[in-house]
Amino acid sequence: MLITGGDPMIMGEAVLRRYIEPLIDPRNHLDHLESIRIGTKSLSYWPQRFVTDPDADATLRLFGEVMASGRTLALMAHFTHPRELEPTLLEAAVGRIRRTGAVIRTQAPLIRSINDDPAAWRSMWRTQVRMGMIPYYMFVERDTGPQDYFAVPLARAYEIFRAAYQGVSGLCRTVRGPSMSATPGKVCVDGITEVAGVKVFVLRMIQARDPELVGTPFFARFDPAATWLTDLEPVFTDRFPYEPAPDELPGLWPDEPGELMVPAI
Repeated sequence: MLITGGDPMIMGEAVLRRYIEPLIDPRNHLDHLESIRIGTKSLSYWPQRFVTDPDADATLRLFGEVMASGRTLALMAHFTHPRELEPTLLEAAVGRIRRTGAVIRTQAPLIRSINDDPAAWRSMWRTQVRMGMIPYYMFVERDTGPQDYFAVPLARAYEIFRAAYQGVSGLCRTVRGPSMSATPGKVCVDGITEVAGVKVFVLRMIQARDPELVGTPFFARFDPAATWLTDLEPVFTDRFPYEPAPDELPGLWPDEPGELMVPAI
């Protein structure tokens, strides 16, 4: 179960409890629910939420109740720059959350003029591991409103990720990226190489609407200006693996000449 949105942690403990308590109540027979994830940036902009706020202790008790139910509670914490990791209050917040048994995984988009520098990512991942957090994802800036200003081309994104990844220990290499959360699923840029004399992006489906495609590698023609999956073209084939074959598309015309399709009345 993923609890996300703008930021769920703007809710007070009483409201948050209304959503979480039914999920862990044994009377509801949700034994198949293994984990609850909360996507939040509150650790970076308001660590007081877990330390000094009036309901900080109650919130942490709720986290502990999730863990006591036999499930995992994971905070998917967003940090976009090493500066966000400097406050001593943040370290206190992380320590208090971890003492409940909850896990903190970290992720962030790659943002031009903010963190498009391998040194920034190396610093973030190292500091996060030192504090007991787990680096999780480097995301590509989504194809939404401000993308034109903040987007980093996929080729540059891969080079930033690779340079940062090379400079950290194995404990930081839990991180994946650069990843696009696109309509077909999560697509990771695994590399840039040359195949049969053609320069290509090496891509992989980390998650997919079709489970059979998870882990599937595929190629796209290299484009130095591409910033999103929809900017890419397939190479060595006429379609990407997540695209339907022409014969899989719903028919608009009759199969036989002269056959007329009339809707039933």
